[in-house]
Amino acid sequence: MDTWIRSDREPGPDLYGRLRVERTDLGPARWLSERRPGFGDFGTVAGVAAPGFPAYARVLHPAALDERPVRWDAVAAAYGRRVQALTHWHEVIGVERFHRNGGEYGLPGVWDEHPDEGPAPTGVAEALIPVLARHTGTAGRCWYGLWHGYGRWEWQGVPTFPTPERDEILLSGPLADAVSPVDLDEFAELPDLWWPQDRAWCVGGDVDLVSTYVGGSEQLVADLLAAPGLEAHRVTATDPVG
Repeated sequence: MDTWIRSDREPGPDLYGRLRVERTDLGPARWLSERRPGFGDFGTVAGVAAPGFPAYARVLHPAALDERPVRWDAVAAAYGRRVQALTHWHEVIGVERFHRNGGEYGLPGVWDEHPDEGPAPTGVAEALIPVLARHTGTAGRCWYGLWHGYGRWEWQGVPTFPTPERDEILLSGPLADAVSPVDLDEFAELPDLWWPQDRAWCVGGDVDLVSTYVGGSEQLVADLLAAPGLEAHRVTATDPVG
Protein backbone atom coordinates (compact mmCIF):
# COMPACT_ATOMS: atom_id res chain seq x y z
CA MET A 1 0.00 0.00 0.00
CA ASP A 2 1.21 3.50 -0.85
CA THR A 3 1.54 5.38 2.45
CA TRP A 4 3.30 8.44 1.03
CA ILE A 5 1.90 11.73 2.31
CA ARG A 6 2.53 15.08 0.63
CA SER A 7 5.04 17.05 2.70
CA ASP A 8 3.04 20.28 2.38
CA ARG A 9 -0.05 18.84 4.05
CA GLU A 10 -0.84 17.90 7.61
CA PRO A 11 -2.65 14.65 8.44
CA GLY A 12 -6.41 15.17 8.49
CA PRO A 13 -7.76 15.87 12.00
CA ASP A 14 -10.28 13.75 13.87
CA LEU A 15 -12.39 16.86 14.34
CA TYR A 16 -12.89 19.22 11.40
CA GLY A 17 -13.79 22.21 13.49
CA ARG A 18 -16.39 20.63 15.77
CA LEU A 19 -17.51 18.15 13.11
CA ARG A 20 -16.37 14.57 13.68
CA VAL A 21 -14.54 12.81 10.85
CA GLU A 22 -16.20 9.41 10.39
CA ARG A 23 -13.50 6.80 9.79
CA THR A 24 -15.52 3.58 9.91
CA ASP A 25 -19.24 3.54 9.07
CA LEU A 26 -20.22 5.41 5.88
CA GLY A 27 -23.75 4.02 5.99
CA PRO A 28 -25.43 7.42 6.52
CA ALA A 29 -24.14 8.52 3.09
CA ARG A 30 -25.25 5.43 1.20
CA TRP A 31 -28.46 7.08 -0.03
CA LEU A 32 -26.34 9.70 -1.82
CA SER A 33 -24.12 7.21 -3.60
CA GLU A 34 -26.86 4.82 -4.74
CA ARG A 35 -28.24 6.89 -7.61
CA ARG A 36 -29.89 5.52 -10.71
CA PRO A 37 -28.00 6.27 -13.96
CA GLY A 38 -29.03 9.68 -15.20
CA PHE A 39 -30.70 10.58 -11.90
CA GLY A 40 -28.65 13.44 -10.51
CA ASP A 41 -25.99 13.64 -13.23
CA PHE A 42 -22.78 15.60 -12.74
CA GLY A 43 -23.30 19.24 -13.64
CA THR A 44 -26.97 19.28 -12.67
CA VAL A 45 -28.69 20.65 -9.58
CA ALA A 46 -29.55 17.17 -8.29
CA GLY A 47 -26.01 16.02 -9.07
CA VAL A 48 -24.59 18.68 -6.76
CA ALA A 49 -27.23 18.41 -4.03
CA ALA A 50 -29.27 15.20 -4.14
CA PRO A 51 -32.07 13.87 -6.34
CA GLY A 52 -35.64 13.18 -5.30
CA PHE A 53 -36.75 16.39 -3.54
CA PRO A 54 -39.98 18.21 -4.43
CA ALA A 55 -38.23 21.57 -4.86
CA TYR A 56 -34.78 23.12 -5.26
CA ALA A 57 -33.17 26.52 -4.74
CA ARG A 58 -29.99 28.07 -6.04
CA VAL A 59 -28.31 30.31 -3.45
CA LEU A 60 -25.84 32.77 -4.98
CA HIS A 61 -22.48 33.48 -3.37
CA PRO A 62 -22.15 37.25 -3.10
CA ALA A 63 -19.53 39.36 -4.80
CA ALA A 64 -17.75 41.91 -2.61
CA LEU A 65 -16.80 45.57 -2.41
CA ASP A 66 -14.16 46.49 0.16
CA GLU A 67 -14.70 43.02 1.69
CA ARG A 68 -18.44 43.64 2.16
CA PRO A 69 -20.92 41.31 0.42
CA VAL A 70 -22.66 42.58 -2.69
CA ARG A 71 -25.71 40.90 -4.21
CA TRP A 72 -25.64 39.77 -7.83
CA ASP A 73 -28.78 41.75 -8.60
CA ALA A 74 -27.07 44.96 -7.41
CA VAL A 75 -24.11 44.27 -9.70
CA ALA A 76 -26.39 43.39 -12.60
CA ALA A 77 -28.40 46.59 -12.16
CA ALA A 78 -25.20 48.62 -12.42
CA TYR A 79 -24.61 47.04 -15.85
CA GLY A 80 -28.22 47.39 -16.93
CA ARG A 81 -28.87 43.67 -16.66
CA ARG A 82 -31.08 41.31 -14.63
CA VAL A 83 -30.28 38.11 -12.77
CA GLN A 84 -32.43 35.08 -13.53
CA ALA A 85 -32.43 31.59 -12.07
CA LEU A 86 -29.73 30.19 -14.38
CA THR A 87 -27.65 33.34 -14.94
CA HIS A 88 -23.89 32.84 -14.73
CA TRP A 89 -21.63 35.38 -13.05
CA HIS A 90 -19.74 36.13 -16.26
CA GLU A 91 -23.08 37.03 -17.86
CA VAL A 92 -23.83 39.46 -15.02
CA ILE A 93 -20.65 41.44 -15.71
CA GLY A 94 -20.67 40.94 -19.49
CA VAL A 95 -17.42 39.06 -20.08
CA GLU A 96 -16.33 35.70 -21.45
CA ARG A 97 -16.75 32.63 -19.25
CA PHE A 98 -13.02 32.27 -18.53
CA HIS A 99 -12.37 35.99 -18.14
CA ARG A 100 -10.16 35.73 -15.06
CA ASN A 101 -7.15 35.18 -17.27
CA GLY A 102 -7.82 38.53 -18.88
CA GLY A 103 -7.17 42.07 -17.67
CA GLU A 104 -8.52 44.04 -14.76
CA TYR A 105 -12.04 43.55 -13.50
CA GLY A 106 -14.46 45.16 -11.12
CA LEU A 107 -16.65 48.24 -11.24
CA PRO A 108 -15.69 51.15 -8.96
CA GLY A 109 -18.21 51.68 -6.21
CA VAL A 110 -20.08 48.47 -7.08
CA TRP A 111 -17.82 45.42 -6.78
CA ASP A 112 -14.14 44.55 -6.66
CA GLU A 113 -14.09 40.80 -5.84
CA HIS A 114 -15.74 37.91 -7.63
CA PRO A 115 -18.12 35.58 -5.78
CA ASP A 116 -16.27 32.83 -3.91
CA GLU A 117 -15.97 29.51 -5.70
CA GLY A 118 -16.44 26.38 -3.62
CA PRO A 119 -18.79 25.35 -0.82
CA ALA A 120 -21.05 27.92 0.81
CA PRO A 121 -19.05 30.92 2.11
CA THR A 122 -19.33 31.45 5.85
CA GLY A 123 -21.81 34.32 5.57
CA VAL A 124 -24.10 32.33 3.29
CA ALA A 125 -23.86 29.28 5.56
CA GLU A 126 -24.73 31.33 8.63
CA ALA A 127 -27.82 32.69 6.86
CA LEU A 128 -28.84 29.20 5.73
CA ILE A 129 -28.65 27.55 9.15
CA PRO A 130 -31.71 29.10 10.84
CA VAL A 131 -33.87 28.53 7.77
CA LEU A 132 -32.78 24.90 7.45
CA ALA A 133 -33.26 24.32 11.18
CA ARG A 134 -36.95 25.17 10.88
CA HIS A 135 -37.42 22.42 8.30
CA THR A 136 -36.00 19.37 10.04
CA GLY A 137 -36.75 17.47 13.20
CA THR A 138 -33.11 16.39 13.58
CA ALA A 139 -31.07 19.60 13.51
CA GLY A 140 -28.95 18.16 16.33
CA ARG A 141 -27.97 15.15 14.23
CA CYS A 142 -26.62 16.02 10.79
CA TRP A 143 -24.18 14.58 8.27
CA TYR A 144 -21.77 16.29 5.95
CA GLY A 145 -19.63 15.51 2.93
CA LEU A 146 -16.24 17.17 2.42
CA TRP A 147 -14.37 16.75 -0.86
CA HIS A 148 -11.07 15.08 0.03
CA GLY A 149 -9.12 17.37 -2.33
CA TYR A 150 -9.63 20.55 -0.31
CA GLY A 151 -7.22 22.43 1.88
CA ARG A 152 -3.92 21.71 3.49
CA TRP A 153 -4.89 18.37 5.09
CA GLU A 154 -3.93 14.96 3.79
CA TRP A 155 -6.83 12.53 4.20
CA GLN A 156 -5.02 9.36 3.20
CA GLY A 157 -6.56 6.35 4.91
CA VAL A 158 -9.88 8.09 5.61
CA PRO A 159 -12.69 6.30 3.73
CA THR A 160 -14.74 8.27 1.22
CA PHE A 161 -18.14 7.92 -0.41
CA PRO A 162 -18.78 8.76 -4.09
CA THR A 163 -20.97 11.47 -5.53
CA PRO A 164 -20.94 12.49 -9.21
CA GLU A 165 -17.24 13.11 -10.07
CA ARG A 166 -16.28 13.64 -6.41
CA ASP A 167 -15.17 11.51 -3.45
CA GLU A 168 -16.33 12.83 -0.10
CA ILE A 169 -15.24 12.37 3.49
CA LEU A 170 -18.15 11.83 5.88
CA LEU A 171 -18.49 14.20 8.83
CA SER A 172 -21.11 14.39 11.58
CA GLY A 173 -22.36 16.98 14.00
CA PRO A 174 -25.27 19.32 14.75
CA LEU A 175 -26.42 21.83 12.15
CA ALA A 176 -25.26 24.67 14.38
CA ASP A 177 -21.65 23.47 13.91
CA ALA A 178 -21.70 23.55 10.11
CA VAL A 179 -19.49 26.66 10.07
CA SER A 180 -17.13 25.47 12.81
CA PRO A 181 -14.30 24.41 10.42
CA VAL A 182 -13.26 28.06 10.23
CA ASP A 183 -12.35 27.77 13.92
CA LEU A 184 -9.76 25.18 12.89
CA ASP A 185 -8.40 27.32 10.07
CA GLU A 186 -9.86 30.60 8.81
CA PHE A 187 -9.37 29.42 5.23
CA ALA A 188 -10.89 25.96 5.78
CA GLU A 189 -13.61 25.05 3.31
CA LEU A 190 -17.01 24.28 4.75
CA PRO A 191 -18.53 20.91 3.80
CA ASP A 192 -19.88 20.52 0.27
CA LEU A 193 -22.86 18.47 1.42
CA TRP A 194 -25.13 18.86 4.45
CA TRP A 195 -28.16 16.76 5.33
CA PRO A 196 -30.06 15.99 8.56
CA GLN A 197 -30.71 12.52 9.90
CA ASP A 198 -34.33 12.73 8.73
CA ARG A 199 -33.18 13.70 5.20
CA ALA A 200 -35.66 16.55 5.08
CA TRP A 201 -33.29 18.51 2.85
CA CYS A 202 -29.82 18.44 1.35
CA VAL A 203 -27.39 21.30 0.76
CA GLY A 204 -24.84 20.86 -2.02
CA GLY A 205 -21.86 22.85 -3.27
CA ASP A 206 -18.75 22.20 -5.33
CA VAL A 207 -15.19 23.47 -5.69
CA ASP A 208 -15.94 24.96 -9.13
CA LEU A 209 -19.22 26.72 -8.36
CA VAL A 210 -20.23 30.18 -7.14
CA SER A 211 -23.64 28.92 -6.03
CA THR A 212 -24.93 26.54 -3.37
CA TYR A 213 -27.95 24.34 -4.08
CA VAL A 214 -30.63 23.17 -1.66
CA GLY A 215 -33.18 20.42 -2.21
CA GLY A 216 -36.14 20.12 0.12
CA SER A 217 -39.82 20.83 0.53
CA GLU A 218 -41.75 23.53 -1.33
CA GLN A 219 -42.04 25.47 1.94
CA LEU A 220 -38.31 25.31 2.58
CA VAL A 221 -37.55 26.68 -0.86
CA ALA A 222 -40.15 29.42 -0.39
CA ASP A 223 -38.49 30.37 2.90
CA LEU A 224 -35.05 30.43 1.28
CA LEU A 225 -36.28 32.73 -1.46
CA ALA A 226 -37.75 35.06 1.19
CA ALA A 227 -34.77 35.02 3.58
CA PRO A 228 -33.31 38.55 3.82
CA GLY A 229 -29.70 37.34 4.16
CA LEU A 230 -29.79 35.17 1.04
CA GLU A 231 -30.05 35.78 -2.70
CA ALA A 232 -31.83 32.70 -3.99
CA HIS A 233 -33.74 31.50 -7.06
CA ARG A 234 -35.99 28.50 -7.64
CA VAL A 235 -34.44 25.88 -9.96
CA THR A 236 -35.23 22.32 -11.00
CA ALA A 237 -33.36 19.08 -10.42
CA THR A 238 -32.15 18.84 -14.01
CA ASP A 239 -31.06 22.46 -14.45
CA PRO A 240 -27.35 23.05 -15.11
CA VAL A 241 -25.30 24.51 -12.28
CA GLY A 242 -23.09 27.57 -12.16
